[in-house]
Amino acid sequence: MHAWRIDRPQLIIRMHQSPPTAVASTFRTMIGQREDREPVAYIIGEREFWSRTFRVSPAVLIPRPETEHLIEATLDLFPDRDHHYRFCDIGTGSGCIAVTLACEFPQSSVMMTDLSEAALAVARKNAERHSVTPRIEARVGDLLSPLPREVAFDLIISNPPYVSREEIGTLAPELGFEPRGALTDEADGQRHLHALVEDASRHLRPGGFLIVETGLCGLPTTPPSMQLREQIFDLATQLRGGIYQYRP
Repeated sequence: MHAWRIDRPQLIIRMHQSPPTAVASTFRTMIGQREDREPVAYIIGEREFWSRTFRVSPAVLIPRPETEHLIEATLDLFPDRDHHYRFCDIGTGSGCIAVTLACEFPQSSVMMTDLSEAALAVARKNAERHSVTPRIEARVGDLLSPLPREVAFDLIISNPPYVSREEIGTLAPELGFEPRGALTDEADGQRHLHALVEDASRHLRPGGFLIVETGLCGLPTTPPSMQLREQIFDLATQLRGGIYQYRP
C-alpha cells in the first residue's frame, strides 16, 4: 500500500494487477530495508497510536501499544472530557501522548517537552496533522527543567527511558535503529523515573497526578510528597507503569 500510494480498498481492487515497474522497485527496496531489520514504521514513516496515525522518524521512539495504557489511565482519572485541564507530556518524542490527550480532551491545554529539537519537530508536525497545534506548547529541555514555575498541572505524564544498560543488549535488532537515549538511561533503568517521581510535586496542583511508564526495572521508591495510587499492568500481568498523586 505504501509503495503504491494506495489505500486498502484500492489494494483489494488491484490485487490481480501487476504493479507498475516503479512501484515494484520501491517495494523491493523496502523489503531489503526490512531484511536488514529496519522497523516498518521507519520504512513507511508512520505508526498508528490510539487509532490515529502519527509521523515517525529515526529521531523519535516508535509509539507502542503498551503506552496506550497511559492514555487509558488518564481517561479513567479525568472522566469529564470537556473540562479544561492542564496536561504535560515529558519526553514527548513523536508527540503521540501529548497529541492524543489534546484530541481526547478538546478543551484542555498540553505542554510537551523533549531534550531533542529533532524530536520536537516531529511532534509539532503530528500536532498539525491532528489539528491541535493551538492548544499545544512545545519546550526543549531535560525532564521537568523546561516547565514554568507559575503553572500547576493537573497531570504530568511520561514514557521515559527505562531500559537498563544490561537489558538493552538483549533486545531485538530493530531497537538498534531507534534513538538510544529514548530507550535507556545507561544505568539501572530507574534514573529518570526517580527524578520524575521525586520532583513532580513542584509542578502539580494539590491532588494532581503523575503517570509514568516502566518496564523490567520496576518503579522507584515513592517520596513522602507523593502517593502511589495504582500500578498499571498489561494483559500478561506485567508491570507497565504507575499512577502517583501529589499529597501536600
